Formats: sequence, structure tokens, C-alpha cells
Amino acid sequence: MATNRPIIIKKIKKVSGGHHGGAWKVAYADFVTAMMAFFLMLWLINNTEPEQRQGIADYFAPASVSQSMSGSGGVLGGTSFGQEGSRSSGTASIVDRLAPSPAEEQRDQQETSSSGSVGEETELSLGALATAMSRRETAEFASAEQSLRQALQDMPELAELSNHVLIEMTEEGLRIQLIDQEGRPMFNPGSTEPNERARILLRAVGEIAARLPNRVTISGHTDSSPTPPGAPTNWKLSSDRANSALRVLAGTGLPDHRIAEVRGRAGAEPLYPDDPYLAGNRRLSITLLREAPVVPPEHMR
Repeated sequence: MATNRPIIIKKIKKVSGGHHGGAWKVAYADFVTAMMAFFLMLWLINNTEPEQRQGIADYFAPASVSQSMSGSGGVLGGTSFGQEGSRSSGTASIVDRLAPSPAEEQRDQQETSSSGSVGEETELSLGALATAMSRRETAEFASAEQSLRQALQDMPELAELSNHVLIEMTEEGLRIQLIDQEGRPMFNPGSTEPNERARILLRAVGEIAARLPNRVTISGHTDSSPTPPGAPTNWKLSSDRANSALRVLAGTGLPDHRIAEVRGRAGAEPLYPDDPYLAGNRRLSITLLREAPVVPPEHMR
């Protein structure tokens, strides 16, 4: 005689990833990624110049902004958001504008409005263009200065020469001066050819200047010490040194049409007016001018 045994059903629950599963890992990974991106952005902001940040902001600024207070500039245009709009149902101002006027009055209005609007638009557009070009030029000068300073730090042969370089932003443009130091001149006494120390600095300046469209002036300066009898005057010596610097810059790719002026100033413009005989007054001054880019000769007709 068969016995009826009870049927037992055993259910096994499989739990993966611990008590709470593995979804938290995805959320945690997203959080870590976001924090990494946030700190990377902070690092980038901290390592850029104010002019560079302004240039980036100008680049991403909207090209035009609607001055209307209504919603007619977007998808929600209508009278519910302002006095006038694309969905207006005939307010008084719109009806007045659409009403016909006598031929003579209409012609006078057209001439006045067209001349006034064209003049204002031209003035505004030229002003905006000049402002944009000035900001862009300032950003380019700041980038050039940063590139030169970085080159002086990165290259061992330039690092020890950083004390010879003075970079400053002036009303005339970006001025880069290569200055003599006591016992470490850029030119040997009485010589018009730069020594190897000066050639290294001139090539570094020329490579950066060649990237920009601005014209360049080169000035040679001496101290106020009198020249020996029979030796070239300080005026000739400073002029010859400026021309020698020009040849080095030309070897880096700086074209002739970018050169605005090459001159010798002797001791007429001392860097240290209180001591015109100081070695630091002997220098080469290279200036990237603030002006519209020149047109290469092959593009001129």
C-alpha cells in the first residue's frame, strides 16, 4: 500500500552584487567622473590668462541678442508676453504702422529712416569691429608673451638667458627687449654682429613673431659712453646692430613686408635714465605693432 508523501517545493533566491545589488557602482562612477571634470575645469581656468579667458568668452558669446521685450523672437511669440508680437490680433500700434500714408510723406519718411539707419548701423558695425579686433589683438599678444616665457623656461639654453629679456605691453604694441647685463653682453664691444647668446634669443623671438600678422619695428640702443677716436659712432653702431638683428629674424621666417622700421637710437632713449652709462641701456628692442595686418605684396594690385 503506497503512502502519500507531501510534495515540498524549494525556492532559491539568487542575489548578485551584495544586499543592494550593483546599481550603486554606476552612480558612483558617474559621480567620480563629474568631479574629475569639475576639478579639471578649475585647473584650466587657473592656468589661463584673463585675456585668454575673455577671448574664449567672446568666441562663445551669441552673435545677436533680441532687444524685444515680447516673445516674438522665439517660439512663444505673442501678445500675452508683450505689447506686440507675432500673434498680435491687431493692436493700435500695428494698425497705425500698416495704414497707408500719402506718397510724399511716405517718401520723406523712407529717406530719413534709410539715411539715419544706415549711418547708425555703419557706425555701430565699425565700432564693434574695432573692439573685436582690439580684443583679438590683445589676446594674441598675451599668447605670444606666454609662449616666449614658456620657451625660456622649457629650453635649457634659454633658461639662463631669461634675465636678458624684458616683455611689456605698451600703447605701441608688444615690446620685447633683449638687454645687456654686466659681464654678459649681447654684442662684443665695438662689434655689430650678435654673439651666440643674442642669436638664440633672437631666433626664439622671431619664431613667435612670425606666427602673428602684425608689423615689427627693430631698434638698436647703446649706452651714452663716448666712442674711441676712429671707432664708429653710437648712432652707426646701434643702426648696424639693428640690421644684424633683422637678418637673424628673417632667418626664422619673418617676411620683409612685415618689417615696419629698422633704426638706431644710440643713447637717446636710455632704459635707465638715472644712469645712462649702465650696461642695461645697451639693448635691442623688437615691437609688434598695434595695427591692422598688412597685405602681402603678392595680394596687392
